[in-house]
This record gives sequence, C-alpha cells and structure tokens, in this order.
Amino acid sequence: MSPTVRTARHDDYEDVVDLTSDVWPDRVMADYIPDVFRDWVEADGPDRKTLVVDVDGHAVGLCQAVMLTDTEAWFQGMRVDPDHRGRGFGSLLTERLIDWAADAGASVGRNMVFSWNEAGLGQSLAAGFEAATSFRWAQPEPRAETPDASVKNDPATASRYWQESEGREALAGLALDSDESWALSTLTRETLDRLATDQTVLTVGGDEPRGMACRVRTTESDGDLLAEYAVGVWDDVAAAQALFSAIAADAATLGVDSTRVLIPETPRHVAQAAYAGGNIDDCPDFVFEIDGLEELSEAITRT
Repeated sequence: MSPTVRTARHDDYEDVVDLTSDVWPDRVMADYIPDVFRDWVEADGPDRKTLVVDVDGHAVGLCQAVMLTDTEAWFQGMRVDPDHRGRGFGSLLTERLIDWAADAGASVGRNMVFSWNEAGLGQSLAAGFEAATSFRWAQPEPRAETPDASVKNDPATASRYWQESEGREALAGLALDSDESWALSTLTRETLDRLATDQTVLTVGGDEPRGMACRVRTTESDGDLLAEYAVGVWDDVAAAQALFSAIAADAATLGVDSTRVLIPETPRHVAQAAYAGGNIDDCPDFVFEIDGLEELSEAITRT
C-alpha cells in the first residue's frame, strides 16, 4: 500500500510508542513524544495540526505544526520509524504541514534539532529548512542572594536593551515561546509587557541596562519544579554575574528546584555564563527555518 498522510488519532498511540522507542539508541534519554501524543491529538484545532504517515494501517511517521503567533509556525516532533527512513516521509509530512501553516497565515516556519541528532539535522535540511540560529541552556541554581547591581521588572528598558544587544542579533530575534514548551518565537515589546505582569522581566544596571532576562513559566520536569527564562543576554562578565544572581534570587522566591535560561550560542556568551556560574549544558541546540511559507506552499501545489 502507498503511504498516506492523515490526521493523527488516539488509536495511533501504540504505533507512536513503537516508532519512538529507538530514535536515539546511543543516548540515555527517552523520547518525550509518547508522554504528549494523546494531548496533541486532543488539542488539534485551528492553531495546531498533528499528522502521521500511514503505511498498511500503521503510523510510521509523525510531525506536528503549531501557530505560535499570527505569522510564525513551529514544526515539532518530527519522527520516522528507523525501518522506514530514506523514503522521504519526513519531507512528505513537512510539505503537508507547510500547506496547513500557510493557510493559517504563517509566513515563516521553524523547528529545533539537538546538535547531536544527525538524523534530525539531515531530515530538516532535506525538508527545506535552513539554519537560523543556535542556543544553549544555562541552569543557575535557585538561591537567595543580592545581585551586585540594581534589578528592575522593567519591560520598556528590557525591550530597549534587547533590541540593541549582540545577543538578539545572534539569536535572530528569537527567544523561548511563552506558551509552547521547546519552541522559539520572536521576542517583542508586547510579549515583554505581558510577561512583566504575568511572570517577571529582569533588567540589571538601572537606567543604563547591562543585561536582561524574562521568566516565561514554571513547570514540572521529572518530578521537580522548573522555572524557565525565555532568554538571558548581557554586556560582559560582571553583567553576567549580576544577571545570573538576579535569576537565581528570582527562582528562589518561587520555591523551584531548578532553572533553565536560553542563552546565545556564541563563545562570549557561553564562556561568560560558565564563569558566572550558569551551569551550562554540554551541547547546543540548533534552530532551522523556512521563510516564505505561502510561496513555498504554492510551489508545492503546482508540482
């Protein structure tokens, strides 16, 4: 039977468990997809779509697209059963989701791939994505301390600093999305205004800011409470120390067990974050994007 692409269903669950059971055989980590698949199916609607590739009645490929903003789509959970790789199923799923996202109004689509995931990197390039940026996680430990700089919850100052920062340029203007875990979207003044009310925006250095960060949520991870910060950028080592102290103090007031802060994957930022006690992850993550989704969708339709 020829492969078909269709909307994911609850009765695909066992197939999804099977196709994700050996995705990263050389890594001591489980795939998160089985934990969220039923929620994905349940949440399908105008702002998200989950598709599978069906071969002989079995789901052998999976991908979801989510509208993060009016113009930005996020592609995630791209998985193809190891026994069915090399047949273009990843590209087939992406093409269908590009059509869906373009119809929903997206002009750009992005995804994220672990830097060590060679199969995922290849799938992204084969599907038409191009490298956009890279980032790393810093994980300062929550602790009550006083930063060696003034700290304010000031979205206007944070926005001004962000717009002019080297970190924003390195990250192509992207930061951790405030609604969708493991997704990046454009960080805007409107987002910072909302986060200043709902969460917190941290600026260090007073009226002449030297760094900024913003908390997007607290969530549970492996039984621990985690505070997530959309981005952290700063001027120099002293500013990094002040910013990570401010993040650690903010996290301590929440009573969380751990933090993670998205930082630019540049030698300066990674080295200074490490020096400032940021507890840096070993490997970066890569973000890829497809620009001009509407034009690409039309080209796919013509072929």
